Amino acid sequence: MSELRDSVVLVRLAYQGMLAKGIDAGEVLRRIGMNEGHLGVQDLRTPHSGQARFWSAVEEVSGDSDIGLHLGEAVPLYRGQVLEYLFLSSPTFGDGLRRALNYQRLLSDAVHARLDQDEIGYFLSHKAFGRDVRHLVEAVFVGVVKFFRYVTEDSFKPLLIEFAHDSGASATEYARIFGCTVRFGCVENRLYFSPQVLEIPSLHAESELLRLHEQVASEHVARLEKQDFVSSVNRLIGELLESGHADLETVAERLAIKPRSLRTRLSEAETNFNQLLADYRCNLAKRLLAKTDESIDEIVYLTGFSEPSTFYRAFKRWVGLTPIEYRRSKRA
Repeated sequence: MSELRDSVVLVRLAYQGMLAKGIDAGEVLRRIGMNEGHLGVQDLRTPHSGQARFWSAVEEVSGDSDIGLHLGEAVPLYRGQVLEYLFLSSPTFGDGLRRALNYQRLLSDAVHARLDQDEIGYFLSHKAFGRDVRHLVEAVFVGVVKFFRYVTEDSFKPLLIEFAHDSGASATEYARIFGCTVRFGCVENRLYFSPQVLEIPSLHAESELLRLHEQVASEHVARLEKQDFVSSVNRLIGELLESGHADLETVAERLAIKPRSLRTRLSEAETNFNQLLADYRCNLAKRLLAKTDESIDEIVYLTGFSEPSTFYRAFKRWVGLTPIEYRRSKRA
């Protein structure tokens, strides 16, 4: 898989929570290189590696050392997405949970939650995220508990919560928010609940709607897999440009597939190799011209062109300016 990414829905919910708490949400977005316009892009996915920077910015702007817990309280319910519909149209909470786990990457590529059981009870566990993003983990757990209460008509109650990070807020604060014991320094992040919770019936269960919702979820995952493939091709184009062999046949060989299969899969993703190569070269050239002092000859080489004249013609076709004119406009 290519770089792990999260759905923009997560940032959108956090943004709404910041507004509700009076936090300067625009300043937080500015610090991570986003703006309010990005939040309206329906299928946008943001790099998961940016989560640590995002939560660091939220803590700095808010001045709250326990901002994950408190922002989790403030964010609106996770609604209007296909995962919610899977819960509501399933016969029971347990059925909905198991189905939602099959499509969890719709929220994030970094989510690998599983349902398991031990002597305490059933638990939902998650090993990812790491100890350096405490705020993210705690905000997610608050949001999950709120969502589970919503889909069970307020019948869901956690028995115990275990966090992998070593410490957090005061015990009374966790008790206020979760209403159960919270432990730290555990092997993984876990949310425990009683077995009876899985049998709670959904008042909105509907078999025909459930089939429709599963179909929509499957289509969304298939679209993400196509995006993964395109990202892999782009990554190989970048690696191969330096050697001057960024052609379809070489990329297909690196992917261990036939050139015809590469063409077909890119066509299914509504693009083609020549378009990806041109877009990559264009974006790389613009970045080098705007942000570095590399000579034009060096940029010609780095973008995989054999002759400066060919590069000049291609860049003028892409941008409407010559490379020198583009660099001057950016420097101005």
